[in-house]
Amino acid sequence: MTHPHVKFTDRIARVLPQIVVAPGFAAILYFVYGFIIWTGYISLTKSKMLPNYTLIGTRPYERLFQMDRWSIAIENLFIFGFLFVFASVVVGCLLAVLLDQKIRAEGFIRTIYLYPMAISFIITGTAWKWIMNPSLGLETVVRGWGWESFRFGWTVDNNLAIYALVMAAVWQASGFAMALFLSALRSVDQDIIKAASLDGAPPWQIYLRIILPSMRPVFMSAMVILSHLAIKSFDLVVALTGGGPGYASTLPANFMYEMTFRRNEIAVGAASAMVMLATVAAIMVPYLYSELRGEKHV
Repeated sequence: MTHPHVKFTDRIARVLPQIVVAPGFAAILYFVYGFIIWTGYISLTKSKMLPNYTLIGTRPYERLFQMDRWSIAIENLFIFGFLFVFASVVVGCLLAVLLDQKIRAEGFIRTIYLYPMAISFIITGTAWKWIMNPSLGLETVVRGWGWESFRFGWTVDNNLAIYALVMAAVWQASGFAMALFLSALRSVDQDIIKAASLDGAPPWQIYLRIILPSMRPVFMSAMVILSHLAIKSFDLVVALTGGGPGYASTLPANFMYEMTFRRNEIAVGAASAMVMLATVAAIMVPYLYSELRGEKHV
């Protein structure tokens, strides 16, 4: 006969994982998905300085897409996102290939490459702001060496400020891409590489035709993660350019903050946030769907 205390203990053991997970799950449900629903509702109201729950339909979205500043923010996002993702993937891949050559002090060099990702975008933006400051940064140093015509005032140039953001972001994120690619390179079947080497294939052909094509899922993962970082970029802009000169380097996240907390246009800010969410979903949902389909076919 089974003792009642044993049955009770078994029941507790079965439900203990659910009990432990439940508070965190409830918090995520409320503070993440609950506020997403709230933001979506507010984006359909006539909220100004304070929330107003009177529905007015899609008028905030119409106002949003009529604003020149929003159009510039979207254009900047396309420029910043494309260059940031492309350059981070290329630089990260090259660094991973170089480290894959079993060089000396690999651990030390890998740490140097990864270090920028360990610091916040605020610190990165502040450091690069000093470097690019025409009055005390790289421009001053190079002119002190005798090159009087040297110019490097990207952060104060309307046409170049967005590229200053790209440079700082790539510096920070390329180490992360390198870590992803290096782990993928180390997991490639060595027998295939040895067979190609015995057939006389040079190292560059082995990488281009065998190793890198086999890393397509890792490339896709890196691009999705970096695209997500690009869409929600905020603090780097605040620290490096402040969205300026004017709003030449404003991104959608900065526009959303400006409308919501400084211009007293909560409904328009919420509408911009929902557009950003839709953009992230357009990237993440197909990726997750393809990953789940791949797992089912395995």
